[in-house]
Amino acid sequence: MEQGFIKASSANLPRIDLIMLGTFLASNKDFCSAEFRNVKTSMSARASYGDDAVSYVQLKREGNLCTIKAKICPEHKVHAKLYGVSLVVDEQEETVKSVECHDCVASQGGCKHAMAFLMWVHRRSEDPSCTSIECYWMKSKLSRVGSTLKYITAKELSKGSPSLPSNTEVFEKFVEEGRRRLTKCELMKYQKDYVLDRLLSLSMDNLVLKYKEKCCDKFLDSVIFSDADINNVEEETREQHKSKLWYELRYGSDCFKSV
Repeated sequence: MEQGFIKASSANLPRIDLIMLGTFLASNKDFCSAEFRNVKTSMSARASYGDDAVSYVQLKREGNLCTIKAKICPEHKVHAKLYGVSLVVDEQEETVKSVECHDCVASQGGCKHAMAFLMWVHRRSEDPSCTSIECYWMKSKLSRVGSTLKYITAKELSKGSPSLPSNTEVFEKFVEEGRRRLTKCELMKYQKDYVLDRLLSLSMDNLVLKYKEKCCDKFLDSVIFSDADINNVEEETREQHKSKLWYELRYGSDCFKSV
């Protein structure tokens, strides 16, 4: 922790409301410009990244200004060096003065880490706890993956839950059109009435999924290849690496041999 700073918590973190947030973004050319549609800005602001990446938050108050500093974990390199970010808020004027990332190569143009931290502080302002004080001086969930946290599931990321549409009419129409027009759509393979190509069904991967036998001997007894199947496979895979069927039939065979 830097000299003069204290650990940030839900009790001492400055408040950043929607008006403060909107005013800052509208007047900052790094995050709002007529030349682009702010797609990257909206992606960086999502809770599924910021809430799991921000760590070791500290703050210092000097007059009207409150300086907040933190470390943020890179999204695609969770074990890399944490990036330092800082945010300055004028609590009397209720304005965001600046937000910066100090280690990212794209920090001069307003990088995703600065935006993620700004939105993180805003979300903490929107949902303060009324019965307890939460300390923000701790290691982020992303940077703990592979060390104290062996793995993390998609469900655990920001405690998110998918919102599924109640009306499946659009999806059903898509599947119906797909059956009529599309012959190589991957989505069709996951429908109950999908019939797999005969030669593709002979791959070790598909055979294991079909019979689901735990005993190797029972599995081998269940698998039956006709002479016609063997001849057709031989003809279709003569070019080996140039044949897609060759790769499909090889998939899973090495694992099966090791068993």
